[in-house]
Amino acid sequence: MTRKRKKILIGAVILSAAVITVIVLLLRPDKETVFYPTVNAVPVTTQDVEIYGEYVGRIRARQFVEVRARVEGYLEKMTFAEGTYVTKDQVLFIIDPRIYKAKADKAAAQLKKDEALALKAKRDLDRIRPLYEQNAASQLDLDNAIATYESATASVSMSKADLTQAQMELSYTTVRSPISGHVSQSNVDLGTLVGPGAQSLLATVVKSDTVRVDFSMTALDYLRSKERNVNLGHKDSTRSWDPYITVTLADNSVYPERGLVDFAEPQVDPKTGTFSVRAELPNPDYVLLPGQFTRVKLLLDVRQNAITVPVKSLVIEKGGAYVYVVRPNNKVEKRFIELGPEIGNNVVVERGLATGERVVIEGYHKLSPGMEVRVVEVAPDNDDAMTVATESVDTVVNADAASN
Repeated sequence: MTRKRKKILIGAVILSAAVITVIVLLLRPDKETVFYPTVNAVPVTTQDVEIYGEYVGRIRARQFVEVRARVEGYLEKMTFAEGTYVTKDQVLFIIDPRIYKAKADKAAAQLKKDEALALKAKRDLDRIRPLYEQNAASQLDLDNAIATYESATASVSMSKADLTQAQMELSYTTVRSPISGHVSQSNVDLGTLVGPGAQSLLATVVKSDTVRVDFSMTALDYLRSKERNVNLGHKDSTRSWDPYITVTLADNSVYPERGLVDFAEPQVDPKTGTFSVRAELPNPDYVLLPGQFTRVKLLLDVRQNAITVPVKSLVIEKGGAYVYVVRPNNKVEKRFIELGPEIGNNVVVERGLATGERVVIEGYHKLSPGMEVRVVEVAPDNDDAMTVATESVDTVVNADAASN
């Protein structure tokens, strides 16, 4: 074989080998790519949580006094403008005083008569006593003088009482305001017969610069407050906060003043299963009107360093509530938890989570326990300020039962 043909043959062999190599590489299957689902996760954090309850309350004046006629007579004068502010002891009504003045004058005259008779009886006794000691007067004369004097002094005491009663009845014809406050419209017209045998309610006076708010709480609320060592209506120096209320007016505006709970009924009404709670609220501008209904928000508790997670991380099913927790090796774990009150977009976790763990908030629908994931961490949606929770929307899940 010539040298030229040998070179051609060698070149053909090399070319064939190259072609075969290329074909093998092209036909070889690609290495299988591992796919990890991507999820968004947030770290478990703690924050201070204010727990509120919402109730329906009714405004009540701190003092509500009925002005009534204590003696019978015709109404002569009304000395106030209806709906205005009156002061204590201010004259409101005048009842015809003539008959009562006559009774007082008669009682005064009778008192003077009895005092004169008592003075005469005293002088007679003073004359008889030394005569009796000198055997110039009998024992009967002395006994009669003593009896006459004692009877006269008793008559004086009776006349003084009659005069006091007559003067009091005369003073009742001038009807005064028992307290300072706003007076209602008059319930009677001038010339009307008023008093014990007729219409006695003349008007009402309301002191409402401080008002009371009455509302009812359930027995369950009471048990929850006892669990948190909160005694409604009692001051506790060990707490850094006190149960206070805010009220929402009919126009949905929040009244700027706060009130403190100062009383809680010590027993539950068996008809309603609730107990009454009362709070006092400043009302300097008289914005709150007695008898008005309002929405009451009561601070029930402040939980410090409570664990919270976003509501959207929860999965609710018949067996309970759970979240997916991302372990340090990026594998997920299905974790049942016990929930507390909701806080806007977050919820308090009573049991089942620890600070620093990561929970999945998006993408959990494609997960299964033990699956490895690719994690995109999201900053927690917590404010620096204290967070507000509403007790009325509590969701409690038994984690132990759920796990079974």
